[in-house]
Amino acid sequence: NCYMKHGFIKVAAASPNVTVADCNANLSEILRIHNQAKELGVKLLVFPELCLTGATCGDLFFSDVLLDAAKRSLVEFLEKTEDSDTISIIGFPLVVNDKIYNCAAICQNGDIRGIVPKKNLSYSERRYFTETNAQYDYVLVADRACHFGTDLFFRCDDLREFGLSVNIGDRLTSADGAIIANPRATAEVVGAAEYRKGFAEYFSAENAAGFIMASAGRGESTTDHVFGGHCIIAENGSILAEKLPFSTDELLISEIDVKLLSSECRRRGISRSDSTRLVEFDLDICETELTRKISASPFIPTEKYELDTRCNTVLNIQAEGLAQRVEKAYAKKCVIGISGGLDSCLALLAAIRTMDILGRPHSDVIGVTMPCFGTTKRTKSNAELLCAELGCELRCVNIADAVRQHFSDIGHDESLKNVVYENSQARERTQVLMDIANIENGFVVGTGDLSELALGWATYNGDHMSMYGVNGGIPKTLIRKIVCYCAEQAKAEGKDELSRVLIDIVDTPVSPELLPADESGNIAQKTEDLVGPYDIHDFYIYNFLRYGFSPEKMFRLAKLAFRGVYDEETLEKWLKNFVRRFFAQQFKRSCLPDGPKVGSVGLSPRGDWRMPSDASSAEWMKNI
Repeated sequence: NCYMKHGFIKVAAASPNVTVADCNANLSEILRIHNQAKELGVKLLVFPELCLTGATCGDLFFSDVLLDAAKRSLVEFLEKTEDSDTISIIGFPLVVNDKIYNCAAICQNGDIRGIVPKKNLSYSERRYFTETNAQYDYVLVADRACHFGTDLFFRCDDLREFGLSVNIGDRLTSADGAIIANPRATAEVVGAAEYRKGFAEYFSAENAAGFIMASAGRGESTTDHVFGGHCIIAENGSILAEKLPFSTDELLISEIDVKLLSSECRRRGISRSDSTRLVEFDLDICETELTRKISASPFIPTEKYELDTRCNTVLNIQAEGLAQRVEKAYAKKCVIGISGGLDSCLALLAAIRTMDILGRPHSDVIGVTMPCFGTTKRTKSNAELLCAELGCELRCVNIADAVRQHFSDIGHDESLKNVVYENSQARERTQVLMDIANIENGFVVGTGDLSELALGWATYNGDHMSMYGVNGGIPKTLIRKIVCYCAEQAKAEGKDELSRVLIDIVDTPVSPELLPADESGNIAQKTEDLVGPYDIHDFYIYNFLRYGFSPEKMFRLAKLAFRGVYDEETLEKWLKNFVRRFFAQQFKRSCLPDGPKVGSVGLSPRGDWRMPSDASSAEWMKNI
């Protein structure tokens, strides 16, 4: 089980307690932290800018005593880490052709893989150091020939997705590599930490990269500034870990997924190392224990404010998309099949917001209930109350007799409750909605969601079809949150009954209600009993569609995300079911109605997901 093959590299940012101008003392600190990181399985360790000397030495940088001591300390570090394949990035000053450069040495197994000078210097730094784009084939460090230049790109020969570039300081203008190491020595002032965090998110997203920022901290001179040791590890726009300024911690550790970043580059057409010198290194492929948080709900923000903002944004996307489609189709009415379930509830809420945008009455939305063999009192009542509270027109069309006539016409025994029994109801409902829309010169609004589309949990040419599918880009787990958000908004506006109905809809088990209720009149056919829990499937959907992860990797991540919630047997069972259904049901996705994309994952056959309907799942099942 060589889990590094899944792409996870354990990385760390260090902020040692330096002693200004005492290279021997700083070497001891660096060695101690290196050994600690190595024991924890760290494969890439980034130290701050000029950590061997301290970044605040001033004119002492002109002294041969300090420059020679820094070089000796670096060599001693190499000698004492010959048995370590941990890549350590150490800041030190180096003289090349009678010019002093602010450099980072990339060290591993007792060798220097390369030396990268600082490219962009501040006005005050130019007093001591030379700003350069110069590249030398080699420079000598204590008789060791080392690659030198700002164009160096380091790549792991054993894991090709692991590319590394080094960019020193806070003036980063470009980057290369799946992981960007950023040693720096920037002082703490009010607002600086927030800026660095925002920059780390932006820079890692812009470059589809991992970003490791290691800042100088305690021990640097406080003559004019204070240094806080702020460290950040980010990945593709997300902060994985952060050591806040003035924290006493020395190490910040997380894992960066270079295979995820590679997938993102392929998707976005980003190329690495096109115009750089390649330096290759070896790395033992070993198991990487994951300490980073794996979200069990990747579609749902963890912070309440972010969640509320996302819910409101999704509703606006739905409503604006539907508003334009209604106008262009000259539709006088929006017709929606209302079941009392989550999906039709959200579609109705979006349609109501659409009417507000268009300045039209809510009565231009027609909610149609179509009770049949499996309809329960709870869902029917909620559907009626929802329409009444929202002020839309409600119609009830009992389809039982029509379905029985259909059974008679095709020779189906009603006691045989198979797929014919279920799908006949779904297709009859779609026919009713379409015909009412024709009568009213209207427009059928679809209710199927992203999770159902991924699993193929829709009746072909039944609820699968509409004139515009407002929910097609929204997973089931997020739909629950959006309806809860609407309930909170209704409560805040004093609409207590609407809020109560929405909450009860959220609490109602998800069901197509195509089979008869139980003896107590409750829902007997529960979707999640048949296809699996939607929280598991949405986890698989996100990681499969967004990053192209293998089933093996998804299973590993799911075990961590759902630890204590689902056992391994359950996760594997529904993983197999997800892969099987996803491949087998593509034909339904190949002819989807139009609908708005709302996030980074979509299944529209017109751009977001293109796949032949007869593709084989054999390789993915074999991977499981």
